[in-house]
Amino acid sequence: MMHRAIALTLLAPLLLGAKKFYDDDPLEKQPPQMHVEDAKSRKLNDFYDLYQNTFGQPGERHSRTKRSPRIIPSRAVNTLDEVPDDPAWFINRIGAHEMSVEDVVRGPGNDKPPSLDGPWTIVGAKTSGVTPGFRIKDVAGRMYLLKFDPPSNPEMATASDVIGAKFFHALGYNTPENYIVTLDEERLVLGDLVSLFDLTAGRDRTMKRRDVTLMLAKVPRDGRGQIRGVASRFLPGKFLGEFRYHGTRSDDFNDTVPHEHRRDLRGLFVFASWLNHNDSRAINNMDLLVDEGGTKFIKHYLIDFGAMFGSASVVSNTARDGNAYFWEFKPAIAQLVTLGLYTPRWMRDKYIKHRALGMIEYPSFEPEEWKPNYPNPTFQNRLPGDEFWAAKKVVAFSDGAIRALVGEAQFSDPEATRLLTDYLIKRRDKIGEAYFAKLLPLDNFRIENGRITFEDLQVKYGFVDQREYKTQWSRFDNDSEKHTPIDGASGMVLPAETRSAGVGAYFADEIQGEDETKTVTVYIRKRAAGFQVVGVDRTW
Repeated sequence: MMHRAIALTLLAPLLLGAKKFYDDDPLEKQPPQMHVEDAKSRKLNDFYDLYQNTFGQPGERHSRTKRSPRIIPSRAVNTLDEVPDDPAWFINRIGAHEMSVEDVVRGPGNDKPPSLDGPWTIVGAKTSGVTPGFRIKDVAGRMYLLKFDPPSNPEMATASDVIGAKFFHALGYNTPENYIVTLDEERLVLGDLVSLFDLTAGRDRTMKRRDVTLMLAKVPRDGRGQIRGVASRFLPGKFLGEFRYHGTRSDDFNDTVPHEHRRDLRGLFVFASWLNHNDSRAINNMDLLVDEGGTKFIKHYLIDFGAMFGSASVVSNTARDGNAYFWEFKPAIAQLVTLGLYTPRWMRDKYIKHRALGMIEYPSFEPEEWKPNYPNPTFQNRLPGDEFWAAKKVVAFSDGAIRALVGEAQFSDPEATRLLTDYLIKRRDKIGEAYFAKLLPLDNFRIENGRITFEDLQVKYGFVDQREYKTQWSRFDNDSEKHTPIDGASGMVLPAETRSAGVGAYFADEIQGEDETKTVTVYIRKRAAGFQVVGVDRTW
């Protein structure tokens, strides 16, 4: 408990807010990770997670009642209203730094696929489900999980898994390295004493070569008899189970922010809706105890992207995926009362169907109405600030970057590449249009030539033509957080009073658009070398 108390002390400026600003510079990255020597592995029960989130209310939630409203601000956010770099959870990439198309395509790694210089040795097997899977080791000693497409939809799940990992890596998350591979059955050789659960006998037994042949009989093959798969490189570290979308790990000194309040997890809703990652649930997360630079800490990963876009991994999506939870009370009652005649809008929509994509749609996509398979505490706690933070990362993907990422799926039919690219571009634009309109979407504040400059993202991306702004300058007391208006000072030019102020003085400029309820307040501090933007507050 002593270590946890120290961690909370280090994070106090970020978490507790006793003073608005503490250091000369905004906290742009988390304090260094504290050493975690060991932690217990815990396996999450998938059915329990489904039940708890469908019929319960895990985690701390907003109270939106008129009698006692309470909105819980997002945490793990710095004074610039951004998520700071934290190797355990999130590293800013696209939308925060320049990323070339090559950087986006590279993802978490693009140069360590299984070696083709020798056989791939099977060291473990997955026999349950529609498609099999193997744990393999190549001649270089690297370990991979090898998975395949369902017989009904060749290329669908493997494509989703590979490009999904690259999209989420570019967005900032920790993801595995996934590779499209093509192989002959002969490349797979059976290791010694590989265990296999025999359903007929109800016990484990030693796997034999004929078991491999029978398992691969379920896998689709191309015209040359070759098998397409996805090889996911094993991540280094000790497996600790999955992280949940609420609470914290009691054995992790660095895990101090309840997950339902983390902006990088609240904003994950926007990313998941864009990519139709309706299987974004705790079972598809992973915690690993890693050693980086001599410090051990728990690193949190998003994994298993085979159920995205139009794929449900082992089958194509249905109209329900992304539009409704597994269980919803009101639609069920409506169906009952109308004797099945009631049909929601999403059941009447027209969808695009392609064997390599599954089922996709974008004309009726409404970003705020999208739903994962079942409720997620962080998604339900999201606020307009979280949505804006995420949306500006989504729109940062250029058409060229999206097209190049989709190209990594290696579809045999160019029409599949065209359809998925078009799908993602149009859904991207809908996300920007929806979430930039919920607040005043100003960003990238700087001090240049004695004035505040910024980008209006609605104007930048063509959602509106132009905008007029009203402003009010004030002197800001950092100890009391009191604003004292500066008479006659408006606009973006720093007022004359700032020139006579001493080093360390704070000022604020409140900017309004057409809607006076939507404001952005920019805080600046005077330093010996000039002025610096140190804070951004948004209202909506």
